[in-house]
Amino acid sequence: MSFAADTAITRDDEGRYRAVIASGWDIGGNANGGYLLALVARALADASGRPDPVSVTGHFLAPGKPGAVSIESEVARVGRRFATASGVLRDASGKPLLQVLGSFGQLGASDAPERVDAAPPELPPPDACVGMTGGEMTSSFRQRVDLRLHPEDAGFAQGTPSGEPRVRGWFGLPDDEPVDTLALLLGTDSFPPTVFNVKLPIGWVPTLELTTHVRARPAPGWLRCVFTTRFVTGGFLEEDGELWDETGRLVAQSRQLALVPRPAQPLSESSS
Repeated sequence: MSFAADTAITRDDEGRYRAVIASGWDIGGNANGGYLLALVARALADASGRPDPVSVTGHFLAPGKPGAVSIESEVARVGRRFATASGVLRDASGKPLLQVLGSFGQLGASDAPERVDAAPPELPPPDACVGMTGGEMTSSFRQRVDLRLHPEDAGFAQGTPSGEPRVRGWFGLPDDEPVDTLALLLGTDSFPPTVFNVKLPIGWVPTLELTTHVRARPAPGWLRCVFTTRFVTGGFLEEDGELWDETGRLVAQSRQLALVPRPAQPLSESSS
């Protein structure tokens, strides 16, 4: 199945949608947070009448398991360019899993002035990077995305972390499925946590909140991605992400607040 098919929604009535958390998007039985965020954002885009997420924040309330879910949406305002909507993802029992607030619009060509004081990460070609679908890195989720890590940032998998809380790599979807603006939400939560590369326990890194800013619709092809962490304090860490398309354009940024992993927790490759 494709990302688009596995985030499909059905509108029941005003403000209410049905969907399914598809199997295979989980790590250790819990659905990836970026996947869940995209699922809710698809419903909010439909409810607001605007196709592209522009700024989306998700607060994770409980792990999501494969199965039927519902999404309750509310459109707060529809303006000339943007609409604001919120939604709650619930499992079959009615338990809330994720609460989302977002602004939606229609992204396209812009003649606004630009200043960019950054550049895409330097990466070897995808075939020279470390694929995330073999050996110890195998999980059902890793079959749903195409990740290629910079060799310098993949040592944690062999017990030789780089020492720097950074993960760089290429992101795409299998079978050349295009990455649209909803798939960018998935991309911001698909890479291994940055803190796997420092001397911290490798374990579950639960996400409390994830915000993604979508700047543009990505051009076809691979995305160059980089994620970094500067502060690990008070039991929390932040992870800042940048996603750049084939033309060298910044298409999305993210910030995630998560809990520091503990030794007794089972390994999870995703922050959510």
